[in-house]
This record gives sequence, structure tokens and C-alpha cells, in this order.
Amino acid sequence: MPSYKAPIRDMKFILHEMLNISDLAKYDQFSELDTDLVDAILEEGSKFTEEVLTPLNIVGDHEGCKRHADGSVTTPTGFRDAYKTLVENGWTSITRDPNYGGQGLPGLMGIPVGEMQTSANMAFSMYPGLTGGAIKAISVGGSDDQKQTFLPKMISGEWCGTMNLTEPHCGTDLGLLKTKAVKQSDGSYKITGQKIFISAGEHDMTDNIIHLVLARTEDAPAGVKGISLFIVPKFILDDNENPGERNEVSCGALEEKMGIHGNSTCVMNFDGATGYMIGEENKGLKVMFVMMNEARIGVGMQGLGQSEVAYQNAVLYARDRLQGRSLTGPKNENGPADPIIVHPDVRRMLMETRAFNEAGRALLYWAAKQEDIERHSSDEKEVERADDILGLLTPVVKGYLTDKAMASTIDCQQVFGGHGFIEEWGMSQFVRDCRITLIYEGANGIQALDLVGRKLGRNGGRALMTLNSEIDAFVAEHEGNEELADFMKELKTAKGKLTEGTMWLMQNGMTNPDNAGAGSVDYMHMLGLTVFAYLWARMAVVSQKAINDGSNEDFYTNKLITGRYFIARMLPMVDAHLAKIKTGAAPVMALSAEAF
Repeated sequence: MPSYKAPIRDMKFILHEMLNISDLAKYDQFSELDTDLVDAILEEGSKFTEEVLTPLNIVGDHEGCKRHADGSVTTPTGFRDAYKTLVENGWTSITRDPNYGGQGLPGLMGIPVGEMQTSANMAFSMYPGLTGGAIKAISVGGSDDQKQTFLPKMISGEWCGTMNLTEPHCGTDLGLLKTKAVKQSDGSYKITGQKIFISAGEHDMTDNIIHLVLARTEDAPAGVKGISLFIVPKFILDDNENPGERNEVSCGALEEKMGIHGNSTCVMNFDGATGYMIGEENKGLKVMFVMMNEARIGVGMQGLGQSEVAYQNAVLYARDRLQGRSLTGPKNENGPADPIIVHPDVRRMLMETRAFNEAGRALLYWAAKQEDIERHSSDEKEVERADDILGLLTPVVKGYLTDKAMASTIDCQQVFGGHGFIEEWGMSQFVRDCRITLIYEGANGIQALDLVGRKLGRNGGRALMTLNSEIDAFVAEHEGNEELADFMKELKTAKGKLTEGTMWLMQNGMTNPDNAGAGSVDYMHMLGLTVFAYLWARMAVVSQKAINDGSNEDFYTNKLITGRYFIARMLPMVDAHLAKIKTGAAPVMALSAEAF
């Protein structure tokens, strides 16, 4: 059975040594944050995920969820008990608002905890994960009464939450949705329609499920300008705000999926269900995007989580599997063959994944810190900078991380050879579970279009200029360091290529929008690679300093080795992406639609 060990040492390195999470203690909300508290959370989180969630991962994959004749759904064996433990140990509330029962820790602390949970059991982690997005939407757009009514029990984990966007006839184009909302005399609405692909839409783990549903009121204008957002509880609350009468919302079917079998992905039928509007009429999409942006960071985390657990199992297999002899002579002279980890191509796949995982983790945690700064700082310039960086990074976190995570899980499956194709070894599940991350919460092609079409040009391109200024200042500070000259040189080169690609798109995308569309994914990958180069250079500075200060821990030496693999073997892909961007749309659009 596959195993998982939380990468605590690397998590601590990024949180403490690279990002200095203790900086957040300067905000009153986080004044009690210190190294001991952070480390205690990581250690306890690792125990829960390794001992409780990991053994259930293969159970969820094999059993899946079951829908019954009455429309109820039961989760796989052990999931309910695991969820009860999750709630009892307070994992659902660690980063939530203390005004509604949360523990009030920085959002950054939710990322390593979430990473551990999704590595250990991605399908399980989606139940509390979607609730987090619903909590944020209600926090931002809900009335005081709605917050007081729903947030405490959602934050405690007593109730779960969902997001209901997609309909059978429309996915990304929400302007086409048909679900109707008819206002009632008491101010509530009757919601009628069908939603598909609803993660955790129906299950047996909580007393209530709070659905957030996009719908149109009777006189709503066409398109996205006519969409409102509603709270639709599974059970309507009684006078004591406890679950009472069953609402007219039900699971019509469970989706038969490629992966994440342990999560109940539902077709949801709303047959005149009672709902309550969040925020203003026809402005629901604005609130829902708050939820979606949080979900997009979460999806990037899911991709990283699958890549990490796949890597760990591939390493164990490569050390044990004997096959062939090293090209430079036997390394296991007393055995019949050498372990496959001696072979350069196996090393290539493992190093590619390791270098991605460590930089991806740094990117996720860095992005999360920007959100904490943006939410809690009183310095307007600091808030502006953090918001710019976070907005620019969000499509990269979702799109680039999951694209590369998919490739990494496949590489790790490849290390197993034929055994990687056999379910017994578990590698197939990591590949199948990871696959959805490229699709939901906005397919990666949409993320790339969002980056090129909206994020780059926002505020006159201020976000990219902010990032470039930060990189320039970092390089200026460290390029005199001969020990790290290779990192600084390659970072400067990558940033120059990114600038060249940006200018090409600015000059050619306006005259022919297809040029921007054709190059958007390549641009997203260029930006991802450049940000990785920056983060690897930062990690290299910290690691080299630790070595120079006398540390003999192999961790720092290995960090530098892995970083140098990235700049030598992965970063040169910037050139290929730039070349493809500059070909424009012509080769992409030349073949007529009929010729396909």
C-alpha cells in the first residue's frame, strides 16, 4: 500500500527560514504566533494525516461513495470517523475568524496543513476544503445575520459547504446558466434548476450542508450581469437555528469519475428549494469569485500534494527495485542487479519532480503570505503590493502548478514501470486524482487567458512591474555573491526573456487577440518558470548562508543541488516557450475547422 510522510523539514525551512512567518506577528491578530506554535501545528498535522487519512486513501478509491434510493449518499468506510476526528481536533477552524469560533491563525498556516491532508487523501480533503471557500464567500458578501447564523457551525466543521456553478449546458461560460430564483413574500427565494459536478454535494458526514448557488432572478438581465448568489441549506433551519425541515434540494446522481472516487461529486436538483440571497441582486458573481480565487489556490495545493506523495513512493521503489547495472559499473556488487535509482533516466524523473515540488511549495506559501498581508496590514502601499502579487500569482498557482504536477505524477508512475500500471501499487490513483486539478475551478487554458487578458494589463501592468522590481532588488543585493553567481545569472536571463515575451504580447495581442490566446499557456509557463527561478535563488541564499554559518545538515547541501538541477535542466524551457509565443496565432489557426 502507498505511504506518505509529511515533508515537515522542508515546510519549516520555507515558513521560518525563507518566508519568516514570524513577521506576521506584527499584526495584532497574530501577536501570539511564534516558531513553537507553528512547529506544533505541523507536527500534529503530520500525525493526523499519516495515521488517519493515508490508510483511507486507497479505501476511498476502491469503495467510492454510494447513492441510495432516497437520494442520500454514504461516504467510504472510515471517512465519517476521520471527519469526526478532524473536527474534534480543530483542524477546520485554525485560520478562521475568532468572532465566529475560529482560532485566528494566519491563512498561511492553512496551506501546509491542507497540503498534508491532500497528499494523504485528496478526496477526503475536499469535504472541508470546499467549506473553506463557502465560509469566505459568506464572510465577504453575507449580511450580519447570515454570518452569525451560518459561519460558526461551518467553521467548527459541524456543517459543510459547497459551491454550485456549473450546469449541464454551461461550464466556464456562466452567462448561460438557467437556474431560476423566484422571490417570496417573506424575502426568501425559490430556487429551481440543476447543477452538475458539485463536489461534496450530498454526504453523511455533517448535520447540514450549506449550498452556495448561482441563479437568476425573474427580471435579471442576460449574461453574467444578471447572476445572483444564494445560500440554500440542505435542511431549513428551525426557530432555534438548528436543522429542521428537509429543503427541496437533492442528489439526482453521483458522477462516475476518473479519480477522487472518495468524494461525492453530485448532480444536484433544486426543485423550488428555499434560498437566501447573499449580497446584492445581479452581483452574485463578484462574491462567488472570492470563493473561486480561494479554491484556485487550493487546487494548486492539490496538484502539489499529489506530486509530493507520488514522488515519495517513487523514491522508495527506485531504492528497492533491482534491475540492470549502472552504466559506470556495478553499485550493488553483491546483488544480482543494481537498484534502479542508479540509472540516469530514473534520476532525471525523480529530480524533475523534486525540484518542482520544492519550488511549488515555496510558491504556494509565498502566495498565501501575500494574502495575509493584504488582509491585515494597515499600510496602503504594502496592501497594494501584496494584492498585486497575489492577483498575478493566482492563475500561475492554479494553472502552472497543476500542469507540472500532472507531468510529475506521471513521471513517478513511470519509475515503477509495469507496476505503475497495476492498481495494487497505488500510483495510478495519484495520476487519476491529480487529473481533475487541471480542469476544475477554471480549466488551465482559462487561467492562462485570465493571466494574459486581465491580470497583466490591470492597473497599467503594475503587478508585473512590482514583481520585476522585487526580482531586480534581490539580484542587485546578491549578484556579488560568487558562490551563487549561477542562480543570479540565470534568474536575470529568465526575467529578460519573460519581459521579451510580455512586450511581444502587448504589441501583437491588441492587433490580433488570437495571438494572445495562442501564446497564453506558454506565457503562463514562462511566468511560472521565472517565479520558480526567483524562489530557488531565495532558497539558495538561505541555504548557502546556513552552510557558511557552520551547519553540516545535509538538507542545505541537497537544497542547493536540487536548485542547480532546476536552473540547468528545467529553466531553459523559458526559451522554448518564448519561441512558441512569438510564432503568433498563424500556425495554430491555419487549419480550417472542417479539416480536423
